[in-house]
Amino acid sequence: MAEWRNWSGSVVAAPERLERPKTEAELCSIVAGAPRVRVAGTGHSFMPLCETDGVLVSLADMAGGLEITPDRSSVWVPAGMPIGELTAALWAEGLSLANQGDIDKQSLAGALATATHGTGRTLGALSTFSRAFRLVTASGDVVECDETREPELFQAQRVSLGALGVMSRVELAVLPAYRLKETLRRAPLTELLASWDELADSHRHVEFFVFPYADEALLKILDVVEDGDEKPGVDIDSAAMQIICDLTNLMPAAAPTLQRLITKAMSPSTRAAPAHRIFPSERPTRFEEMEYEIPAANGADALRAGIAEVRARKLPIIFPFEYRSVAADDMWLSPMSGRDCISISFHQYAKMPWREAFAVVEPVFAAHGGRPHWAKRHTLKSDDVLRLYPDAGRWGEVRKRWDPQAKFLNAHLRDLFAFSL
Repeated sequence: MAEWRNWSGSVVAAPERLERPKTEAELCSIVAGAPRVRVAGTGHSFMPLCETDGVLVSLADMAGGLEITPDRSSVWVPAGMPIGELTAALWAEGLSLANQGDIDKQSLAGALATATHGTGRTLGALSTFSRAFRLVTASGDVVECDETREPELFQAQRVSLGALGVMSRVELAVLPAYRLKETLRRAPLTELLASWDELADSHRHVEFFVFPYADEALLKILDVVEDGDEKPGVDIDSAAMQIICDLTNLMPAAAPTLQRLITKAMSPSTRAAPAHRIFPSERPTRFEEMEYEIPAANGADALRAGIAEVRARKLPIIFPFEYRSVAADDMWLSPMSGRDCISISFHQYAKMPWREAFAVVEPVFAAHGGRPHWAKRHTLKSDDVLRLYPDAGRWGEVRKRWDPQAKFLNAHLRDLFAFSL
């Protein structure tokens, strides 16, 4: 029996076997012959999306390169390609993604399936850039879907958690290649929250990181520029962060003091480079993460309330909250469906207890109208999904039609989508 672990080490899968097809035909044969199938990306989900006692498929060896459409507005991409490899390949062709998150290690399929996003008031999740999918269905057949061919399958597949089939290729909208200038500076949290709307309207990308025991935050602004080819930088020094995490693990009561020290040590900086080198940051220190997408009008209050809970309970949290804007979309299972959102991420060092802290903060985010990021820690059940997502029933009907035997559901997904069984 094989074993698979996610990046943080908290999810362990023990599949009957692990398959690494090299061609779409091999993938079709594997799916057709297996009673239960899940797909493993690069392990950057904190939820047990890849757990299975059936067949676990990796798309990492799937053959095929980029196919650029004649008008250069979109490109067909192998679904298992890591985002960092994709964006470098696009740059070589004079193209860029419109947006991406601050981690580029995920497989494209995993990022799309879970509505992974970056920041930007006018920019949606990566899934909003999808134009078509090649999907291996439960029968082992290949279906190509878009807004005109199998349109309901296309709409359901845009955010699917891998419950409809296995993506082999996806068509993504792209832009002509562009560069970004990154500006980092410290600012009081009260100032950033008071001026957030102005900042978000004035810059293509704005976000900030604030430690729960500090009163200042690190503001990060990205804007398009013509020139720049500087080396990658860091938001927060990785080596220092690792040392502070290990100290906090040994001395939890020192968390507030250590947070204030690392905040004071953060220096202003600027750099410019190709967009795909500015968006991501190295995150070598292992952590667990919870993230909620909260109606934009409630974002500041949700952050203040989350910080207040951490301080009141003296929780030994050493990672900062991350605060971002994400545009509304029309995808059935997207946390941003129907509303502009503030995304707030909450982390804990992987070596430290995290469940208690997440159990304290999650109700705060939920009380402010939040929906969780599907790949990050949450406790939703089937009734919650129906309550929070007006189109969940439509999604469930499509899932059941294309996979009536629930081949692509594991125990976690059965809990989430019991209404579709």
